[in-house]
Amino acid sequence: MDLLIHYTFLPTDDPEASLAFYRDVLGFDVRNDVGYGDMRWITVGPPAQPQTSIVLHPPAADPGITDDERRTIAELMAKGSYASVVLATTDVDAAFERVQAGGAEVVQEPMDQPYGTRDCAFRDPAGNMVRINQLG
Repeated sequence: MDLLIHYTFLPTDDPEASLAFYRDVLGFDVRNDVGYGDMRWITVGPPAQPQTSIVLHPPAADPGITDDERRTIAELMAKGSYASVVLATTDVDAAFERVQAGGAEVVQEPMDQPYGTRDCAFRDPAGNMVRINQLG
Protein backbone atom coordinates (compact mmCIF):
# COMPACT_ATOMS: atom_id res chain seq x y z
CA MET A 1 0.00 0.00 0.00
CA ASP A 2 1.34 3.43 -0.96
CA LEU A 3 -0.57 6.15 0.92
CA LEU A 4 0.09 9.89 0.93
CA ILE A 5 -1.24 12.63 3.15
CA HIS A 6 -3.44 14.47 0.66
CA TYR A 7 -5.62 16.84 2.71
CA THR A 8 -5.99 17.89 6.27
CA PHE A 9 -8.46 20.38 7.68
CA LEU A 10 -7.97 23.36 9.96
CA PRO A 11 -10.88 25.44 11.22
CA THR A 12 -11.04 29.17 10.65
CA ASP A 13 -13.57 31.69 11.84
CA ASP A 14 -11.99 34.46 9.73
CA PRO A 15 -11.24 33.18 6.21
CA GLU A 16 -9.63 36.43 5.02
CA ALA A 17 -7.20 36.56 7.97
CA SER A 18 -6.35 32.86 7.56
CA LEU A 19 -5.89 33.28 3.80
CA ALA A 20 -3.49 36.18 4.39
CA PHE A 21 -1.53 34.10 6.92
CA TYR A 22 -1.17 30.94 4.82
CA ARG A 23 -0.71 32.70 1.45
CA ASP A 24 1.19 35.86 2.32
CA VAL A 25 3.14 34.88 5.44
CA LEU A 26 3.83 31.16 4.85
CA GLY A 27 3.97 31.47 1.06
CA PHE A 28 1.42 28.74 0.34
CA ASP A 29 -0.41 28.44 -2.97
CA VAL A 30 -4.18 28.93 -3.00
CA ARG A 31 -5.54 25.83 -4.72
CA ASN A 32 -9.24 26.32 -4.30
CA ASP A 33 -11.61 28.84 -2.76
CA VAL A 34 -15.21 27.70 -2.49
CA GLY A 35 -18.07 29.62 -0.95
CA TYR A 36 -21.49 28.38 0.10
CA GLY A 37 -23.81 30.91 1.65
CA ASP A 38 -21.78 32.79 4.25
CA MET A 39 -19.27 29.93 4.59
CA ARG A 40 -15.98 29.47 2.76
CA TRP A 41 -13.51 26.59 2.24
CA ILE A 42 -10.02 27.65 1.15
CA THR A 43 -7.49 25.04 0.07
CA VAL A 44 -3.83 26.01 0.43
CA GLY A 45 -0.55 24.18 0.26
CA PRO A 46 3.17 24.50 -0.10
CA PRO A 47 4.28 25.11 -3.72
CA ALA A 48 6.78 22.22 -3.53
CA GLN A 49 4.06 19.77 -2.45
CA PRO A 50 1.20 20.06 -4.93
CA GLN A 51 -0.35 16.79 -3.71
CA THR A 52 -0.62 17.90 -0.06
CA SER A 53 -3.10 20.57 1.00
CA ILE A 54 -4.74 22.16 4.02
CA VAL A 55 -8.42 23.00 3.77
CA LEU A 56 -9.32 26.02 5.89
CA HIS A 57 -12.94 25.46 6.78
CA PRO A 58 -15.75 26.94 8.84
CA PRO A 59 -15.54 25.24 12.24
CA ALA A 60 -19.23 24.52 12.67
CA ALA A 61 -20.29 23.63 9.13
CA ASP A 62 -21.19 20.02 9.94
CA PRO A 63 -24.99 19.83 10.26
CA GLY A 64 -24.61 16.99 12.76
CA ILE A 65 -22.95 19.21 15.36
CA THR A 66 -25.10 20.40 18.24
CA ASP A 67 -25.10 23.96 19.55
CA ASP A 68 -23.24 22.76 22.66
CA GLU A 69 -20.59 21.16 20.46
CA ARG A 70 -20.30 24.39 18.42
CA ARG A 71 -19.73 26.33 21.63
CA THR A 72 -17.11 23.82 22.77
CA ILE A 73 -15.29 24.06 19.43
CA ALA A 74 -15.33 27.88 19.61
CA GLU A 75 -13.97 27.76 23.18
CA LEU A 76 -11.19 25.34 22.24
CA MET A 77 -10.28 27.45 19.18
CA ALA A 78 -10.10 30.56 21.38
CA LYS A 79 -7.67 28.71 23.66
CA GLY A 80 -5.64 27.52 20.68
CA SER A 81 -6.06 23.88 21.64
CA TYR A 82 -8.47 22.60 18.99
CA ALA A 83 -6.29 21.90 15.94
CA SER A 84 -2.67 21.95 14.84
CA VAL A 85 -0.34 21.27 11.95
CA VAL A 86 3.39 20.59 11.86
CA LEU A 87 5.37 21.99 8.94
CA ALA A 88 9.05 21.47 8.15
CA THR A 89 11.81 23.49 6.57
CA THR A 90 15.56 23.37 6.00
CA ASP A 91 16.02 26.64 7.94
CA VAL A 92 13.68 26.94 10.92
CA ASP A 93 15.36 30.13 12.16
CA ALA A 94 14.75 31.94 8.84
CA ALA A 95 11.17 30.64 8.80
CA PHE A 96 10.66 31.92 12.34
CA GLU A 97 11.90 35.40 11.37
CA ARG A 98 9.58 35.50 8.36
CA VAL A 99 6.49 34.31 10.23
CA GLN A 100 7.19 36.58 13.21
CA ALA A 101 7.66 39.55 10.84
CA GLY A 102 4.27 38.65 9.34
CA GLY A 103 2.64 39.37 12.67
CA ALA A 104 1.81 35.85 13.79
CA GLU A 105 1.41 35.15 17.49
CA VAL A 106 4.63 33.52 18.66
CA VAL A 107 4.14 30.51 20.93
CA GLN A 108 7.76 29.35 21.00
CA GLU A 109 10.95 30.77 19.53
CA PRO A 110 13.29 28.30 17.77
CA MET A 111 14.81 25.86 20.24
CA ASP A 112 16.45 22.46 20.32
CA GLN A 113 14.03 19.99 21.87
CA PRO A 114 15.28 17.20 24.16
CA TYR A 115 13.89 14.66 21.69
CA GLY A 116 16.23 15.85 18.94
CA THR A 117 14.15 18.32 16.93
CA ARG A 118 14.75 22.04 16.54
CA ASP A 119 11.41 23.78 16.16
CA CYS A 120 9.34 26.88 16.75
CA ALA A 121 5.60 27.47 17.08
CA PHE A 122 2.95 30.05 16.23
CA ARG A 123 -0.79 30.39 16.30
CA ASP A 124 -2.57 31.14 13.06
CA PRO A 125 -5.32 33.80 13.06
CA ALA A 126 -7.91 31.18 14.11
CA GLY A 127 -5.77 30.01 17.03
CA ASN A 128 -4.55 26.78 15.42
CA MET A 129 -1.07 25.72 16.54
CA VAL A 130 1.45 25.84 13.69
CA ARG A 131 4.74 24.17 14.58
CA ILE A 132 7.71 24.37 12.21
CA ASN A 133 10.39 21.69 12.49
CA GLN A 134 13.96 21.83 11.21
CA LEU A 135 14.59 19.19 8.53
CA GLY A 136 17.74 17.15 8.60
